[in-house]
Parts: sequence; C-alpha cells; structure tokens
Amino acid sequence: MSETKFFDAAAATELVKELRAIFISGNTRSYEWRVSQLESLLKLCVDHEEDICDALRSDLSKPALESIIHEIGMVKGSCKLAIKEIRNWMKPEKVQTTITSFPSTAAIVPEPLGVVLIISPWNYPFFLSLDPVIGAIAAGNAVVLKPSEISPATSSLIVKLFEKYLDTSAVKVVEGAIPETNALLEQKWDKIFYTGNGRVGRIVMAAAAKHLTPVILELGGKTPVVVDSKINLQVACRRIISGKWGGNNGQACVAPDYIITTKEFAPKLVESLKQELERFYGKNPLESKDISRIVNANHFNRVTKLLDDDEVSSKIVHGGQKDKTKLQIAPTILLDVPRDSLIMTEEIFGPLLPIITVDKLEDSFEIVNSGTKPLAAYLFSNNKKLKEQFVACISAGGVVINDTTIHLAVSTLPFGGVGESGMGAYHGKFSFDAFSHKKAVLYRSFVGDVPMRYPPYTDGKLRFLKALLGGGILELIRALLGWS
Repeated sequence: MSETKFFDAAAATELVKELRAIFISGNTRSYEWRVSQLESLLKLCVDHEEDICDALRSDLSKPALESIIHEIGMVKGSCKLAIKEIRNWMKPEKVQTTITSFPSTAAIVPEPLGVVLIISPWNYPFFLSLDPVIGAIAAGNAVVLKPSEISPATSSLIVKLFEKYLDTSAVKVVEGAIPETNALLEQKWDKIFYTGNGRVGRIVMAAAAKHLTPVILELGGKTPVVVDSKINLQVACRRIISGKWGGNNGQACVAPDYIITTKEFAPKLVESLKQELERFYGKNPLESKDISRIVNANHFNRVTKLLDDDEVSSKIVHGGQKDKTKLQIAPTILLDVPRDSLIMTEEIFGPLLPIITVDKLEDSFEIVNSGTKPLAAYLFSNNKKLKEQFVACISAGGVVINDTTIHLAVSTLPFGGVGESGMGAYHGKFSFDAFSHKKAVLYRSFVGDVPMRYPPYTDGKLRFLKALLGGGILELIRALLGWS
C-alpha cells in the first residue's frame, strides 16, 4: 500500500512495527510466498509495459526502446532468474568440518535479514526501484520502497501496481521527498539499500550508523573510457555513444564520463564520434525522438553550469546546443578541457563528454587513479598487455574491455562500487545474498566427547589439544601416548 498521508516519524515507526510483526509471523520466509510475489512482479511487467513506458516518457522523455530494454526487460530478466533459481539459493550449503569438531556436519544457512528499506533514484526509476526489491523478496524479507520524487509519474505508477499485484502487508511503498525520507531513515532497519549520489549516501550511512544498520550504497563517480588507436574505431564509437547518450542521455551512474586517448589519435576519434552521432540522432539532435531529455530544470542548470567556464566552452568540438524550455541538451564533445575545471572534477551525469589527451596511453592509468575510484572503467584496445595492465591497475566497481555499460546485463557478475563509488553489490544471486544473512550452523551428536577439553587442565591435555589444533596425525598419536 502507499503510505503518503501525513507521513512523519510517528507514521514511519508504526509502519516498521507492522512490517516487523509480519516478518516475525514467518509469512515472508516460505518458498511459496517468495515465488508468488516474484511471479506477480513479472506479470506486472508484462501486463503494464505500455503504462510503464508512458510514465518513463513523462518523467524523462525516455525512448520506448530504452524503457523496454533497459528498464522493463532488465526487471523481467531478474524475476525469471530468481524464480528459476530461488529453491537452490534457499538451500543450506554443506561445508566441510575439521578434526577439531569431529564427529560433526556443518552448513551455511541463508536467512532473511528482516525488514529492509530501499531508496531508489530518478534516472532509471522503474528498474532501479524493482531490481533490489526482487532481491529482497527472493531472500524472504519485508520491504519498504521509497521511490524518487523527481520521477513522479513512475513513482505514482509503482504505488498503483504494487497495490494491485503484491502482498501489501509485507511490501510497501512510501512516496514523498526529503521529510518522508528523513522519517524513514530515523527508524531501525535490518538493511538499507540506497542508489544515488555520494552526498545523500553519506546522510544515509550516518543515519544507519545510529542503529548499526548495514547498508548497500550504489553511488557513482567519473567513469573513464581509455581508447587505444589500433581498434575497430566505428564499433568503438558506436559502443561509447550507446553507453553515453543511448543510456538516458548520459544520466546514468555507469555512463562514460570522460575519454582518454593519445594526442595523435584524438582527431580521428572525434571525427568518428561526430559521424556516428549524426547517424544516430541526425543533424539536429534536439529534434530526435531517440534521446532522453534532462530530468528537470535544476539538473539542466547544473549541467549547463559545467560549460559556463570560458576555458571549457571554448573546447566544444561538437554539439553544445540547448533548449531550456524542453530541457534538452545535445550530445556534446569537448577536447582537452582543463584537468582542474569543474567538468573534470565533478560527475557530469549528463550529455557532455570531455576528451583528455596524453602522449602515450599508459599515462591514462595515472589520470584515472589520481581521482576517486569509479563505479566502472572501460578500455578499447586489442593490445593484450594493455588489457591485462588495465584490469590489474585500475580499481573500479567493474571493468569492461571493448564495450561500455553492458556488464550490468550479466547476472553472474556482481554490480557495485568500491571506495566512494559505493559499497556492496547485487544482481542475480548477488541480490539474494545482499539481503540474506549467511548463518553458520554446526551439528554434533553426543558421541565422540573428548574429555581433554574439560578441567582439571594438565600438561597431557595441553599437549593433546595443541596437537589436535595445530599438528598432524603423528603429533596427535604422540600426545595420546604421552610422548613429549
């Protein structure tokens, strides 16, 4: 159900109390409940594809293809995988024991954490709301989802669809802005999952620390793209464009933030990017129906401010057109912007793409590593040694060689940040694990009791226990025989 009327700290406290009672009752723990909710989420996506596309078009002017593939399709894929695998995920994992506990058996038992809070962003407001919810439900938790108020059409639709399809006694949505979020953050949760920027991430983490609540923070950063010269340039440019402008017009946490290439190769790269951009979006990209708009006036002003510096705006080599009334900014390429400019120190999160040049490509490693660790890093190269160096030397949430952003679609890979780009990971089974506690369980019988573990302590018992804990079979025999 939607909890929107007069939602303050008292209402949040009551909400958590209700959910904790539901969780304690055991309703959410059963395999049947989990699968039924996941199947309902899948049906929700199938039945309301057009409604979801309309909401995303209202919030972001998102093209239908991007909505269906990047948002609805990703949610459907996550649901199908969880439905298929959840019985295996729920099974205790048998593990070996040691001679110390002989005779015994042991298992790692996944159990739900309890009542969890998920705070989702505005840029992929359907996918990034439902994907962590899938993990939380699959793991058997009661859930509160707080969607972003900056994407109101999608937020409102999620409320309506959850009420229609899900068990609203255990899965709830709270709409609202900062006051409602603060009211939620005052409560004690068993986990908080937040996707967004680092500034709010710090607020979430500080609130969680008061209750020693664990958090997953999916943040962002300045995602680099390092481009070598001996490559298929057309394919590389298409994949860069797809990851940058074909992913919500640059408003994505894993979108390419800047390119590094050599001074010698930069002109060819720029020319190829221009050609492919014109093929994709035409001579006037502001008229294209295949590119999202900026989400609102505040973000439009934030992005345009990055170009206010004369030393930056003079570096535009393609694009730069803007239409404030329609909140549109054309794909824009800049060459050799100052390294200390705002556009190179803040995450862009928009359609601007600076290109930094170096004498030799290996110099790019120092540039990337001089900043905070990004959520993703991309390299285009056929050089085996360079690829190995990139993977070994660049610390990032994820690395992709010869493509961009596509690692999000690989459910066997964890998705998450490192350092200031976030903590924790999800997708596929990693989502189930993110909302589960791995409980250690050891089973013993009453046979095989070892008297040496009990007082009164003697030198003989000490020798035996030392041999049992740290020695081999010969040392154990010597201790049993009383040999020193």
